[in-house]
Parts: sequence; structure tokens; C-alpha cells
Amino acid sequence: MPWIQLKINSTSEHAEHLGDILTDSGALSVTFLDAKDNPVFEPLPGETRLWGETDIVALYEGEQDMSAVMNFLRQQPELGENFAHKVEPLEDKDWVREWMVNFHPMKFGKRLWICPSWRDVPDPTAVNVMLDPGLAFGTGTHPTTALCLQWLDGLDLEGKTLVDFGCGSGILAIAALKLGAKRVIGIDIDPQAILASKENARRNNVADQIELYLPQDQPSDIIADVLVANILAGPLEDLAPLMQGLVKSGGPLSLSGLLPSQANRLIDVYSEWFDMDPATEQDEWIRLSGIKK
Repeated sequence: MPWIQLKINSTSEHAEHLGDILTDSGALSVTFLDAKDNPVFEPLPGETRLWGETDIVALYEGEQDMSAVMNFLRQQPELGENFAHKVEPLEDKDWVREWMVNFHPMKFGKRLWICPSWRDVPDPTAVNVMLDPGLAFGTGTHPTTALCLQWLDGLDLEGKTLVDFGCGSGILAIAALKLGAKRVIGIDIDPQAILASKENARRNNVADQIELYLPQDQPSDIIADVLVANILAGPLEDLAPLMQGLVKSGGPLSLSGLLPSQANRLIDVYSEWFDMDPATEQDEWIRLSGIKK
């Protein structure tokens, strides 16, 4: 079926209301996109986050009378007669198949591969994590995840216990176990992330080595050999006193989900407990690492 796409720009203040107007105009779906490349990760459960400048993309059936749609929209006070917009046909594809074709095995460091289930494993002798994109954040395609995977690949994890704070899909936790960790504790605020991590651990035959908790359920006596947290700068700063208590003296730490402009502040915060290294950057994102004092 052919489709027609309408894109208009808005702000976080008006985007949701305009989305409702577009639905009333006959749109089959409405999507909010970042219009200024401002990074936003997963919202908290029940929370909707929008960017300061937001593109609203509405999708209509190819036979939709777009002149009637535009007349309807111009009558809305929120838009007015001359609102900026773009209307274009959207190519009809099997989008699931298209996405699968373009999702390839990815190598991180010297020995670690992340492989989708529908692709052949490039190197059966390597450390292979089988993981398909799903509801929770973390497939290896985002630079923050890639930075953490590269860091894990460079550690000696044999027999170690690791905490993955903000475990998402479980990709870092599972990679750590495949790289030799004995036990991993995954913590996430999103129940969907806990479910995704459980399923991915089962598919990788490491379900008996991973413990998964919502923050309110995590044990109070966790002290790991290694700590990794791929979340956001704000939570990383706020939770620093809590997280430093999750790793023992001499244990390595990795923090990601950060922009270069946020590095110095986080280094200052964590330097109270860790000897911090210079930031490692990839595609305008950074990873911080250090060793617990």
C-alpha cells in the first residue's frame, strides 16, 4: 500500500496537541522526531519526553485527499494559514524485511561479536552474543553501547561479578558473561527492560548466571568487581553516591550515555571515589572509565 507523509515542526510545548489534531485529520500514525539532533534516551515508565524542537510526522493512506487535510489543518488556530510543512509520498516497502537486511553482525574490540539471529555468525570461535533489536535500549548500533562493549572486551572478566546499571536489553550483561564473568547483576527502572534481559539471557544460555532487579527490589549488599552504567548524565550524577557503593576497591568503572560537554562535570563528581581516566569519544558520544580508590 502506498503512503503519504506529512511533516511539520513544533516545540515540546505544542507537539502533543498538534499530534492529536493530525490524528483528527485522518492520520493513521503520528511520530515525534528530534529536529535538532538533541539526544534523548528511553523515558521513565509512563513518561513522554519531547525535544525542544520537534518534527511531527503524520502518515496517511496513499488515497487520502491531502487538499482536504491541509484545509482542515489551516483552520486550526495552533497552525494557521501558512504553517511550515512538507508533504511527500513514502515508498511502499516490506519495512521489516528491509530493516533485517540492513542489520549486520558487529564486532567490538578483538573478540566480541553481536549477531542478529537471522544472520550467520561470522566467526564461530569468537565470543558471540545473539541479540535481536526489541523493546529495550541496546543493540550495539548506538555509540554509547559500542563504547561499553569495547571496554568490556578489553577487561579480564574471568570469574568476576559485574553490575550493569541500566541494563536495557541486557546486551552488556550478556557480553560480560560471554567474556568470562561468573555472575552479573542487571538493574533497570523499566520492567520491559527486565523482561528483555531475561529473554536475551535465555537465548544466549546464560540465564542461570544473571540476576535482574528493579531498583526498589535490588539487594542492599551488592558489591561487584566491575560496574558499568550506560544511562544519562543526569542520573549518573544523581546516583553517583549509590553506584560507587556497588563496586569494590580496585574495581573498574565505565560510564556512558554522555556528550563531550558533560565529561568534566562527571569526572569531578566521580573523582571523589575513583581515579578517572580521560574520556574516550566515538561519534560525538563519550565513555568515562576509572578505578575505585
